[in-house]
Amino acid sequence: MIELVKHFVILYGGLFAITNPVGAVPVFLGVTHDLSWGQRREIAQKTATTVIVTLVVFALIGEWIFKFFGSSIDAFAIAGGILLFKMAMDMLSGRLSTVKISKEETEEFSEEVVTLEEVAIIPLAIPLISGPGAITTVMLYMAKSTSVPEKATVIASILAIGLTVWLILCSSNRIQRKLGRVGIKVMTRMMGLILTSMAVQMIINGIKGAFGI
Repeated sequence: MIELVKHFVILYGGLFAITNPVGAVPVFLGVTHDLSWGQRREIAQKTATTVIVTLVVFALIGEWIFKFFGSSIDAFAIAGGILLFKMAMDMLSGRLSTVKISKEETEEFSEEVVTLEEVAIIPLAIPLISGPGAITTVMLYMAKSTSVPEKATVIASILAIGLTVWLILCSSNRIQRKLGRVGIKVMTRMMGLILTSMAVQMIINGIKGAFGI
């Protein structure tokens, strides 16, 4: 039981660093600046739901994706580590990762008239929060989980991240007032530092597995 709790904490911490919901606050406020609090709450709920569905689906079908493309878990770990490292470097610079969403995409959705569903799914849920890095990570964690309780822990960590995303987006105004843009950038850099170590470890583990070290 203690091992499962430890596994959950590691998974949740890693996913929190990768999804970085606090860093998504300025984008959320930017694309919902002219909406009421009720509409923002609705978007937050739809975004969190989309994040959960996206990550759970890829976690469950990851094994079949590996088999279909003839890719090993170790090769995927190396590729995923490189992807996460690129994201981490962007975060350490205090900016949104270009792997997740570009500035042009953010401006495009801020200026266009779109439905609540469109805003919640793209760009907020995908690719801003549940982007390639998060998808790669849950696929790897699920593939390396050897027992049903471990696999259930992966799903539980995804559900916890979804709940966290909902709470943070619903409190976006308060968070930005408390932290400010500078505070959010500092927190993004901190998440980037954690993500860097995860990326390097992922690459090391992949190399060890691939070469049988």
